[in-house]
Amino acid sequence: MGDHSPARSRLLGTASRLFYAEGLHSVGIDRIVAEARVTRATLYRHFPSKDRLVVAYLTEVDEAVRARLAEAAGREQSSADVVRAVGESIAADIRAPGFRGCAFLNAAAEYPDPAHPVRRAVLVHREWFLRTITDLLAHAGATAPDPAARHFVMLRDGAMAAGSLADPERIGPTFLRGVEGLLKYRNAHMFSE
Repeated sequence: MGDHSPARSRLLGTASRLFYAEGLHSVGIDRIVAEARVTRATLYRHFPSKDRLVVAYLTEVDEAVRARLAEAAGREQSSADVVRAVGESIAADIRAPGFRGCAFLNAAAEYPDPAHPVRRAVLVHREWFLRTITDLLAHAGATAPDPAARHFVMLRDGAMAAGSLADPERIGPTFLRGVEGLLKYRNAHMFSE
């Protein structure tokens, strides 16, 4: 729905906070309705099912990631510097209070069916992210941008998982060293298929 009413915003904000902090399956509609201070009818008018609400949550996270990347790309810097900025943004997320890993990886773990709308939303985001990093690395002069981008995404996934399990103050810098290594050796054969 294109409606951006205060009730819809409150519902989505409440659901997003709870979904990220506690998990998608563990948070019920009754709790979201109570904390957002709306009726069930209001929730279902904006989101006909919990799955639609989860997809809206993931769409909002996706849009935030895209906006941050666009902001970094719009600073008139080199493609390598944009990749660095993306890495720094990820490291900052890992160090943020309440960090609980990647919203998309968390959702994928809870929705394993590849045909499910939630899983499809995860895949749309991940395909866009991989394609974007591939393009940035190609513009930065990588001779094998596809495998180099997959390495970047694997570094990111690992850092996001480790950051939710270990000391995030150590994980962020380790991830950034990996990004620098990837940029330094982007023309090496280590990324060839």
